[in-house]
Amino acid sequence: MGLFDIFRKKKTDNQEEESNQQASRVSSESLSDQTSDQLLEEQHDVQSELDKSEAPVVKSPETETETETETETETETETETETETEIESEQQVYNKGLEKTRTGFAARFNKFLANFRSVDEDFFEELEETLVGADVGFDMAIKISDELREEVKLENAKRKEDVRDVIIKKMVDLYEADGVDEDATMHFNANGTTVILFVGVNGVGKTTTIGKLATKYRQQGKSVLLAAADTFRAGATKQLQEWGERAGVPVVAGKEKADPASVVFEAVAKARDEHYDILFVDTAGRLQNNVNLMQELEKMKRIIQREIPDAPHEVLLVLDATTGQNALQQAKLFKDSSDVTGIVLTKMDGTAKGGIVFAIRSEMHLPVKWIGFGEKASDLRVFKPEEFIYSLFKDLIE
Repeated sequence: MGLFDIFRKKKTDNQEEESNQQASRVSSESLSDQTSDQLLEEQHDVQSELDKSEAPVVKSPETETETETETETETETETETETETEIESEQQVYNKGLEKTRTGFAARFNKFLANFRSVDEDFFEELEETLVGADVGFDMAIKISDELREEVKLENAKRKEDVRDVIIKKMVDLYEADGVDEDATMHFNANGTTVILFVGVNGVGKTTTIGKLATKYRQQGKSVLLAAADTFRAGATKQLQEWGERAGVPVVAGKEKADPASVVFEAVAKARDEHYDILFVDTAGRLQNNVNLMQELEKMKRIIQREIPDAPHEVLLVLDATTGQNALQQAKLFKDSSDVTGIVLTKMDGTAKGGIVFAIRSEMHLPVKWIGFGEKASDLRVFKPEEFIYSLFKDLIE
């Protein structure tokens, strides 16, 4: 089942659930309309039955077995319900976090559809402008437009709703196809400390992201160590230490303006010798074209690999979603200059530029591994394409 089919099924399931909830409310209201005399009569009948059954009931082995089976079934049902609630809760987080993106995207799309008259060259030009304006990326916009030109369903589409559905399905299909070879899982060292390096420009939220992830993995029972290798930004070490205190994890830090490589060396040695599960390394914000800083990053990698040969196990590029296409340019240059394994998109709740997820996958083929919807540690979530797609398009598909 493709992403678009999953999307439609989820939409249908949610509509059915809303209908069931409404029916349940109506039923409850009807029940509450019973007269007090009826309720008193029912209570009297129940009391009479209780009076008749004062003798203790002796259960046969068969009855006990049936009761145990019923209890197990009830427990399984409760577990399933809890799981469903967790899934719904995750979707609600995405719905809330992508509200600005969804609203902005829907506004652009509805404006485009309002001018729809026929599928001609003007139609495709306006479609491309709409998609680029929604931050899905120029390459993705052209790809969608080109493929739709050969779409028979679009040629036969007469109603705006049909046009809309064909376009969205094409976007979802291309998004899914572009991600076929992506590895969005986090990689961990099976035989020692996992080292995760964080890179990105200043102000994107690297230190905050590290603090949130440290909190998450600490809550999972992992032993975590932080390395404050951003020795240039004023307050960076203190900020990481504050997150360390909150999460209950130690921080290896050097003096201000100290050599970041020396901090990394000390942290790696401590993590290895004391058998920490995870070492997070915070690095200075660097522009992708700053040769000295990029060389410094390579130096840190060499030190890490000298102590733990297959490390770093992840190099996560942190991007600020509010910067839109600028984030895409950062991703391109960092990918060329360092071995980025995945992306963390921060501040998604504060932007209407969430379409950048399409551009990153289409043009970079780098997996988004984490997505940030707020300030709390719980607001940093594992990126889930299904929830993202549903949240983005749910107000456009009927």
